[in-house]
Amino acid sequence: MKAKDSKSYKGEIMTNYLNQEELEALKRWPTCAISNAIELFNIRPRNEGFMLPEIKCVFPDLGPMIGYAVTAIITADSSEGRRIQPPDWWEQIQKIPGPKVVVIHDVDRPVLGSFWGEVNSNIYKVLGCVGTVTDGSVRDLNEVKEFGFHFFSSCISVSHAYVHLVEVNIPVKVGGIIVKPGDLIMGDQHGVISIPMEIARDVPKAAQLVENWERRIINFCKSKEFSLSGLKERYLLPRPTWPPKI
Repeated sequence: MKAKDSKSYKGEIMTNYLNQEELEALKRWPTCAISNAIELFNIRPRNEGFMLPEIKCVFPDLGPMIGYAVTAIITADSSEGRRIQPPDWWEQIQKIPGPKVVVIHDVDRPVLGSFWGEVNSNIYKVLGCVGTVTDGSVRDLNEVKEFGFHFFSSCISVSHAYVHLVEVNIPVKVGGIIVKPGDLIMGDQHGVISIPMEIARDVPKAAQLVENWERRIINFCKSKEFSLSGLKERYLLPRPTWPPKI
């Protein structure tokens, strides 16, 4: 069943949510395969839609993370200026169907203090969030990894300094891409990618098409029958397309 659309307190998030089975079908593929699959649909340039290498997977052993973005902007430089109280945001987050991924832009450069540690990770996990993606920092690594909350960040730091929320539920730029509330975000040991909702249900099938094409080449390279002429023959076979040709 499809979850109902939800509203943020700043505008409406019209998201056709995937069910758990559909999300699990995506998680069975690494982000590299997801990226290859998205290319078949020709809905965005091949150099867009994925985060730059500055956003690193802190806990690759946890496997893939997938969820709908809830977004915020933070600073840790000063206790002054605009401030949003976290409980006000928690109430909004709790109304959005999960799983959710908290995507946070840190305005400080250099990064000064971490929003993420053991306390906030526990809070946001109980609100249905499975991890965070931030161009800021994270800390309390052992404690957070132990209960399976995903960290994707630009760095690791010691202190939280004066960290506080300044904006929530708005588009943010993290890792070189714009993430809007409700965007479908996936991350693993390779990095983070945004999956367009209009094709999300077909992406696993497209990934299988690419895998089938690649596997012929890979298996032949590993076989005792390998020859350059055979490699050329397989490599020049028509590439997969979407929709698939019958």
